[in-house]
Amino acid sequence: MMSATTNLVTIESPEQFTSVMSADLNRVSLLNFWAPWAEPCEQMNGVVKELAAKYPKILCLNIEAESQPDVSESFDVDSVPTFVLLRGHTLLSRVTGANASALASAVASHAAGPSSSSAGNGPSSSTSSAPRAAPSTYPGAVEGSIDAHSLHQPPESETEEELFERCKQIMKSNKVMLFMKGNPDQPKCGFSQKTVALLKQEGVGFGTFDILQDEAVRQGMKKLNDWPTFPQIFVQGELIGGLDILKEQIETGEFKELLQGPGA
Repeated sequence: MMSATTNLVTIESPEQFTSVMSADLNRVSLLNFWAPWAEPCEQMNGVVKELAAKYPKILCLNIEAESQPDVSESFDVDSVPTFVLLRGHTLLSRVTGANASALASAVASHAAGPSSSSAGNGPSSSTSSAPRAAPSTYPGAVEGSIDAHSLHQPPESETEEELFERCKQIMKSNKVMLFMKGNPDQPKCGFSQKTVALLKQEGVGFGTFDILQDEAVRQGMKKLNDWPTFPQIFVQGELIGGLDILKEQIETGEFKELLQGPGA
């Protein structure tokens, strides 16, 4: 959807994103990944609007990160606001956080024409070198969680079979297990934040695993459970789904029935 500024576009589907990006592979594009729940995004959305007006030749795309998970995942967006500058499909720069001056500088440096540099000016949110994470337990969770050290820093030569086995151990490490972005005290996405709030509201003890700290588990969970997004919620080691399904099961009473099932 076009705004009054014709080079400022709101992305409403992956198909629209692909179409817009393919229209001119020589054009510089600024991708603004934001979320309505994150206060800094409101200020930065204004900055993007100003940049769109100042640089009419640059295509500025507003992408609500959680409503467009396919687009967000393809750019490894773990937090908002995140800004990605591209020429066609080539990465020019990446800026994370509400840093207006860094964003304006990055845009200005690529607005005039092709640059020999393809490195980002801002901090990268890549998690490829992040330490492997161990699960944490929210107070009140079921006793008898498996030893966190057994899930920490597996060999670099970990096979897919070994990865899947590690994922299964984590899935079963608490009666209710939440794979989320961040932790209960500092959720890194709105969906994770709302899921934690719901579980706390229900008085449910639960374990958590921060998928941002372990890229292997993050990708392995998607493949193992055929579920592409997070959070992922497990009861007795079985996937029940994400936030929407949890809401529905709480409303119908099915979630309490699951908790009272075998092994309760």
